[in-house]
Amino acid sequence: MNSDPGAQDPRGEFPSREISARAPSGMLAVFLGPGGVRAGWRAAMYVALFLLCLSILQGIAVVAHSGVFLIFSPENLFFSEAAQAASAIAAGLLMARIEARPFGAYGIPWIGAWPRLFLQGVLWGVGEITVVILLIAALGGYSFGGWALGGGQLFEYALFWAVFFAIVGVCEEFLFRGYLQFTVASGIGFWPAAILLSALFGAVHLKNSGEGPVGALGVFLIGMFYCLTLRRTGNLWFAIGSHAAFDFGETYLYSVPNSGLVLPGHLSSASLHGAKWLTGGSIGPEGSVFSFLVLAAMFVLFDRLYPLPKTSGESSAAGEPVAT
Repeated sequence: MNSDPGAQDPRGEFPSREISARAPSGMLAVFLGPGGVRAGWRAAMYVALFLLCLSILQGIAVVAHSGVFLIFSPENLFFSEAAQAASAIAAGLLMARIEARPFGAYGIPWIGAWPRLFLQGVLWGVGEITVVILLIAALGGYSFGGWALGGGQLFEYALFWAVFFAIVGVCEEFLFRGYLQFTVASGIGFWPAAILLSALFGAVHLKNSGEGPVGALGVFLIGMFYCLTLRRTGNLWFAIGSHAAFDFGETYLYSVPNSGLVLPGHLSSASLHGAKWLTGGSIGPEGSVFSFLVLAAMFVLFDRLYPLPKTSGESSAAGEPVAT
């Protein structure tokens, strides 16, 4: 057993001889547990720091651009997502400093897993949306249509959306399965935390125009799949790559609604037509019955191909030691 009083255990706690020897009592016990500040308060502090950083960045943008930032456009959407990603990472870095943990413990190690797991995730993400679209098309529910872009625009938008969705992947995966997953899991366990945060992940998507309960359920399930990848790989790089590639395939390659949103600058004038159970309706392919079937197959396949790793004593966001 590690004798360092500041070393983290597999649950993400920081055991302390002093705290363990003298357990908090009275009102102090509301804030402190055997491992220090309780997980709920640390999670709340992270959310507060995230919102503070985001408010500052958005305020600067609005003032600097005289309100133009508030107008919907691909460029403003890009900045908005980048601001959220920067805020999520900044809040995580601040909490890492406060808690005296390496930032990589929250699921995004700077070295090691990149780019191998990221690229594997990209292949899974592209494969997932491709299989779903092919199944929908086989029953007459998808038409590619004509080319919507030509010349230089085709490559410009491909690069734009590739970078954009890479940022989305980093932002949403770290926000829901990075610091918060690590911290909440230290209080209630990995899978209860995964269920709670994946439910929140699905609920947040309900604010998208065109999204609905079926789509939110699909988002919840994909969140649980990403939690499985975190558990098995020890970090978020696979999930980030898969998330980014799936969104890129939906929005750009196959030009269909993404969680209820239809974005400009897509490859073709594709269309979905037919019953909602087949196409997902306004939600897009994520609401199709085939999306749920493909996702179920992915759970089984990933479980077979990525067994629990042999571990060392260093803890990760997966709630257990990192693979050696």
